[in-house]
Amino acid sequence: MVTQSSFWQTYCIAILVLLVVVVQAEDPYRFYNWNVTYGDIFPLGVRQQGILINGQFPGPDLYSVTNDNLIINVYNNLDEPFLLSWNGVQQRRNSYEDGVYGTTCPIPPGKNFTYILQVKDQIGSFYYFPSLAFHKAAGGFGGIRILSRPKIPVPFPDPAGDFTVLIGDWFKTDHRKLKAKLDGGHKLPFPDGILINGHGPNGAYFTVEQGKTYRFRISNVGLQNTLNFRIQGHKMKLVEVEGTHTVQTIYESVDVHVGQSYSVLVTMDQAAQDFYMVASSRFTDKILITTATLHYSNSNKPVSGSVPGGPTDQIDWSLNQARSIRTNLTASGPRPNPQGSYHYGLVNITRTIKLVNSADQVNGKQRYAVNSVSFVPADTPLKLADYFKIGGVFRVGSISDYPTGKSMYLDTSVMGADFRAFVEIVFENHESIVQSWHIDGYAFWVVGMDGGLWTPESRKQYNLHDAVSRSTTQVYPRSWTAIYMALDNVGMWNVRTEFWARQYLGQQFYLRVYSPVGSVRDEYPIPKNALLCGRAQGKSTRPL
Repeated sequence: MVTQSSFWQTYCIAILVLLVVVVQAEDPYRFYNWNVTYGDIFPLGVRQQGILINGQFPGPDLYSVTNDNLIINVYNNLDEPFLLSWNGVQQRRNSYEDGVYGTTCPIPPGKNFTYILQVKDQIGSFYYFPSLAFHKAAGGFGGIRILSRPKIPVPFPDPAGDFTVLIGDWFKTDHRKLKAKLDGGHKLPFPDGILINGHGPNGAYFTVEQGKTYRFRISNVGLQNTLNFRIQGHKMKLVEVEGTHTVQTIYESVDVHVGQSYSVLVTMDQAAQDFYMVASSRFTDKILITTATLHYSNSNKPVSGSVPGGPTDQIDWSLNQARSIRTNLTASGPRPNPQGSYHYGLVNITRTIKLVNSADQVNGKQRYAVNSVSFVPADTPLKLADYFKIGGVFRVGSISDYPTGKSMYLDTSVMGADFRAFVEIVFENHESIVQSWHIDGYAFWVVGMDGGLWTPESRKQYNLHDAVSRSTTQVYPRSWTAIYMALDNVGMWNVRTEFWARQYLGQQFYLRVYSPVGSVRDEYPIPKNALLCGRAQGKSTRPL
């Protein structure tokens, strides 16, 4: 359990934060205390040991408003180290708080750590998740919603309600056994089912009033599979994707690739009864499917009819939908601003990076790689090694800008990049499965995607006007996706696949965005309460 000394440390941090608020009149602060424990869960009818936050599976929603400071005190009452990461929260100038092993020391068993985050210049729908080991297969995830500030107009009327919908594939097998299988050099089997808000078929329940419009924030928190989401008898109006207000297009169903988040508005315009909400797997030989219930409050009729079908293996259908998702240029609110201009299509590219994923065996074990390098964690978080100038932990340039054609090999891969550069990144997928890529610390413009190999001629089909800005993008089988990204956030940032077994076995690296100035205007100093581990143990942060 948590010690008395850790309690007083947390108390001191809280007092310090309150003094800052009073003296400097900063943006509002919100305080959360989260207790992380194991507990029995039965999502697919079989007892499993799940990871609970304050006794909940999934964990509680994290509510905030643009620019809020979030003080999240996490008590780790598991029997192993633990970390939470914040998918899509940009951690402006503060990669120390990102909550992945390359930036943050794990919270030891029986100890606590207080994250101090600011959702600077952000709105939208995101989620948090446990980043270490294979904890994500046991739960510990939950929704994040960042609301616009009160005086900032939103491009749609306030909905009657706002629901978090966490969908994802799920294994009945304990997360430790899944991890052991990966450690043994083997692939994982096919998942056993799909969950909606931690429930299997017909378990989740959403109550609405007839005639009113509701917002549904849908995040795919699963481990590997793209899911299609739909609601029987109802259309969905897309309004926001990972912090970007979108052109308000109507869809009957939406493909949500692993790691992605979407917000839709749904009007309850049907006769009073209950309806199916459906999530089903895409691009799989065996189709997994699950349902929840949309309950009209004045209904006395249960769901009826067959479960509505959705797309299964149609790549073109998904590609066309992806291309139809565009930024609403008339909407107010935070928006990426490269080099002082919103016109990302007019900014000169300073560097092109091509990233190719691959699967192979190294020393007889299954591994995955980017540009032939399969990532292995160092004994010290990379950000701490960088800050304390500890040699021998990593080498900048240990992954190249382009595929090398070499055989796969192991390394702690770190790519260097200059602060304020404007880069083009091409994800090229030579494999027969859909890839889903995420970059911590950033939102980027998805300017193009198509089948085949990318060439410089591919730029002719880029959307340089209203491409959607987001933090997670899909790459279809034997296809490419191109993004533009303004490197305006100094730090050590994880670039990874959201296919969690592949991430665990090496399909990731770190992007070190560096400024030689060393100013707090570019990057905050190490947090006063930072945990220190590995070769950073015994070093000093700043006085608390």
